[in-house]
Amino acid sequence: MSANLGIRLTLMAGAKVPRPLPADFVDLVECVEVAQSCGGRGGFQIVLSAARSGKGATDYAVIAKNTFKPFNRVLITVTFGPVPTVLMDGFVTRQELKPGTGDVDGRFVITGEDVSVMMDLQARIAEHPGQSEQMIANKILLKYVKYGVVPKVLPPPVLDVPLPTQRIPVQHGTDLQYLERMASRFGYVFYVTPGPAPLANVAYWGPPQWIGLPQRALTLTSGLDANVDTVCFEYDGLAPATRWGRVQDGRSNRVAAVSVKSSTLPPLSRRRALSSNRPNVRRELLEHTEGRTLTQARAQAQGRVNLSTTRVVSATGELDSVAYGGVLRPHALVGLRGAGLSYDGSYFVREVHHVIKPGHYRQKFKLQRAGVGTLQPLVRP
Repeated sequence: MSANLGIRLTLMAGAKVPRPLPADFVDLVECVEVAQSCGGRGGFQIVLSAARSGKGATDYAVIAKNTFKPFNRVLITVTFGPVPTVLMDGFVTRQELKPGTGDVDGRFVITGEDVSVMMDLQARIAEHPGQSEQMIANKILLKYVKYGVVPKVLPPPVLDVPLPTQRIPVQHGTDLQYLERMASRFGYVFYVTPGPAPLANVAYWGPPQWIGLPQRALTLTSGLDANVDTVCFEYDGLAPATRWGRVQDGRSNRVAAVSVKSSTLPPLSRRRALSSNRPNVRRELLEHTEGRTLTQARAQAQGRVNLSTTRVVSATGELDSVAYGGVLRPHALVGLRGAGLSYDGSYFVREVHHVIKPGHYRQKFKLQRAGVGTLQPLVRP
């Protein structure tokens, strides 16, 4: 599929181990969409043409063979030249059949989510005595090694190993909900990314990754090196917020003030809204600090302030995959050029939505940063 673009799409599916689709199925694929995001689970949708398997057939072949049975595993990879990239490793969660009429074939639509959906099936009440958030996250994620999940858990800014005689962390809900809840205490994020090898996945629990080598640049100019078709920039002056309040230390029982007015994330812009918009910056109160120490409350406030600054400036657009020559990855940095000094520069890639059809491959994206003004005169190509 899409071979005429110099790009090869590979689809695999199966009950336990995904296998390449049968040749007669490949010809039925009309569209494949993959959504990757820093917030929530990644997802996919595959649309196939659905016709009866032959005269007198009682069912559609794409359904009867159970290739895309709910909770079958699906692997989607795309290859530019010799380099394959895993776009999605997940499970079928939904089927939709639109029967054909007359000479018009029907449509069979398969929807699914990445492997983190398996972490969200069973709600539980579980105690984790004598364990910090980092230890709990690692312990939970080790249960999903059978899905190729490799934990990447970074230590929180404050290590808290509570004494069982004082406090026992208790999980109420699914593993995914608890992982996300623990991450939110520090302004951390949790997500699963497929790859780098097929059937392998990295489960990341830690701060937003606003560091690293930028990906190939997004270019808006009208020259031969242009690869972006459309882009729109938004500046939300109400997004950044400071935090303040008073906390009763859970160990010393003393009441102390907490105030956080700046972000500790690496700067991606020259004029960050949290400082350049003062005094017109929202001031929010601390929340859910019961039983926390003063150090833990400060870490929580710092994380919330950091997250608020990531939503200030956003750029949404669509790129030509052939002109770009590769896959734009979320959870990483990318340079953008051709928009002027205010909006050029480095951005964090928050979302990428792939739409692949025969002879057609587009990538829709959403980028974010904390303000305007480029920090470098030139963007890495």
